[in-house]
Amino acid sequence: MIRADAFLVSLVVASALGVVAAQHQARKLFSELEREQARAHELEVEWGQLQLEQSTWAALSRVEAAARENLGLGEPVPGRIIVVERVR
Repeated sequence: MIRADAFLVSLVVASALGVVAAQHQARKLFSELEREQARAHELEVEWGQLQLEQSTWAALSRVEAAARENLGLGEPVPGRIIVVERVR
């Protein structure tokens, strides 16, 4: 009888230790999940900022102003325009 009781107690203790270990692992994984979700949110915000910055830099008025100022480009005079048609 004592052997059976000791065996059952050892099974209960082993089961309790297993539950504790599983809860610890679950909490650790949940904490990691929350960190990764926060990082994903930060990356989404950064992506939105980069898209906004790209659209600002690629705005037609900005490109045109840079072409005029930095490259000295402007609209051609009508006599210097040559129309090239595609031959098939």
